[in-house]
Amino acid sequence: MNIILMHMSDGLISINIGVVFTVISLIMLVYSMKKMKENQDEKKIPMMAVMAAFIFACQMINFTIPGTGSSGHIGGAILLCMILGYFPAFISLSCVLIIQCLLFGDGGLLALGCNIFNMGVIPCFIVYPLIIKPILKKNYNPITIALTSILGVVVALELGAFSVVLQTVCSKVTQLPFHQFVLLMLPIHFAIGLVEGVITSLICLYVYRDNHQILTQALNNQYTSSPVKKIMTVFIALALLVGGGLSLYASGQPDGLEWSILNITGKEDIDNSNQTKDQIKQIQNQITILPDYSFKNKDSLSGTTVSGIFGVAATCMLGGLVGYVVLKKKNEKNH
Repeated sequence: MNIILMHMSDGLISINIGVVFTVISLIMLVYSMKKMKENQDEKKIPMMAVMAAFIFACQMINFTIPGTGSSGHIGGAILLCMILGYFPAFISLSCVLIIQCLLFGDGGLLALGCNIFNMGVIPCFIVYPLIIKPILKKNYNPITIALTSILGVVVALELGAFSVVLQTVCSKVTQLPFHQFVLLMLPIHFAIGLVEGVITSLICLYVYRDNHQILTQALNNQYTSSPVKKIMTVFIALALLVGGGLSLYASGQPDGLEWSILNITGKEDIDNSNQTKDQIKQIQNQITILPDYSFKNKDSLSGTTVSGIFGVAATCMLGGLVGYVVLKKKNEKNH
């Protein structure tokens, strides 16, 4: 089985656009670490690690969008914002995307900044604080939690999809005319957003029922004072189950981005290489351990299972390590 690669490839962007969005995403990552250091404590670290691992596993599963020939996967940023707060959420999602890019070759190395911007910056710093948070601050109950989860995910995916279109246009990728590309990207990602929104709302309602303080503390950007061991155990168990087992049953249909490109060009990706891009790709290939979520030069079910479990562990470790480094420096300054 071959897992569908889910993120922008280097062929969709120019080197200049790749560099610009890498700088933007890096700035937002440093800013998030600074804000997290001011407003959180070390109790947030285990939850960040576990949720990053959970999102990694969920992103391995593409669900079919009926009647379209396309599939989608969970982005996870809104879910992370609801449970962690938006600064830790952005850091955790960035860890997921970095692991996917470097260890599994999912998304181009040059395009990593674009992927972090589209899937992380937009939902964490635009959709959550400007749409979801104000609504929940005024009227916080299970109904608004469910509705804002769905609304937030749909808006985030639509803005992210539109951002992809703009990035390709600014990169002068002539194979993807703006009007054709946008008319395919927005409707398919609206459908994907509805599915992810429902999944996100159900998970948030479960957390609310089990320990509503987790959501309220994330909403108010407060320290994690409530017990989270049970929730963490559930999410890490689900991460291992999904990544190591259920990922075998992921849809083989092209995802929303690939589907849109396929309908315009007849291919699922754009070959827009040059010498610099080839060198960047060679670097990524040398780093990648399990390309396409399988063993090198071998497509097998065991490779997918190993990739899922290894990815969950690696993401959990990176998410925890980043949180530890950020908050450890805070504690050292306080002493």
